[in-house]
Amino acid sequence: MADDNLLLHVAGKQNVADGVVLFTLASLDAAGELPGWTPGAHIDVHLAAGLVRQYSLIGDVSDRARYRFAVRRIGKGRVSSRLHDVVGVGDAITVSAPRNSFPLVEDRRPLAFVAGGIGITPFLPMIQRAAAEGRDWTLHYGGRDVSAMPFVSELADHGDRVSIHPENQYGPLPLEAIVADASRRDARVYCCGPSGMIDEVSRLVKDPSLLSVERFRPPAETVGGTIEVDLATSGIRLSVPADETILEAVERVGVFALSSCRTGVCGTCETRVLDGVPDHRDTFLSSAERQAGASILICVSRSRTPRLTLDL
Repeated sequence: MADDNLLLHVAGKQNVADGVVLFTLASLDAAGELPGWTPGAHIDVHLAAGLVRQYSLIGDVSDRARYRFAVRRIGKGRVSSRLHDVVGVGDAITVSAPRNSFPLVEDRRPLAFVAGGIGITPFLPMIQRAAAEGRDWTLHYGGRDVSAMPFVSELADHGDRVSIHPENQYGPLPLEAIVADASRRDARVYCCGPSGMIDEVSRLVKDPSLLSVERFRPPAETVGGTIEVDLATSGIRLSVPADETILEAVERVGVFALSSCRTGVCGTCETRVLDGVPDHRDTFLSSAERQAGASILICVSRSRTPRLTLDL
């Protein structure tokens, strides 16, 4: 078990919408205090056979006695099915300490939250923080239908700051109008949900410095051909074929590299680039970090140059 992992127990499990279960985790020691977190943070949930998934923390950031997260059942997804059908109250579960790759910028700009489906979860503590600080904010929350949209009743307390937009009644979220209103207010736009929605919001927002997105799977990419990777510290030269990630190639030759999600969202495998130009395919690095090219997430990204030299 990694040093920052925690063995907790399931203190609560509750259906909060069609296909969505809310988990409450607590320390095995009744008096134990959990590591703190900030709005937008997530934990890695570790299950059997090396299955790891990331879930946003919800609830009160000042509550150090428990972590809460919601899981939507995804088709035949191995992790979501196991959490829904197998893991129960009283069971022990391993999670990482909280990490935040989707932080709420602490300035006075207005905020425009755009959520699709289970993508509402990171915004719940953000809204709580924004409301407590008296910031100007709005939420546009879309989903298939109201019965499948968790936390709608809690959000109703915020009145007309919140727009609930079930697709079976109103069609898809009017993203162009939402972004136009955010631009008029000079607001920061936060978006989490299906990849298509995030892609469209990313296209519409003209100033990337005012956009923050979170995905729980990498955007679709066409994998390129074979690349050459030099591991400077280990003195090993790798040939990485199109059907293998750099991380998998590194592990194949016995070099240790930290990793977790393997989908380019958590940042655990971020590695320093010594030479070459990365082909960034993650959703963790900022636009400025991508342009600088000083690091790469080796679980999904590749190389724009014939050779890439890494600090491994």
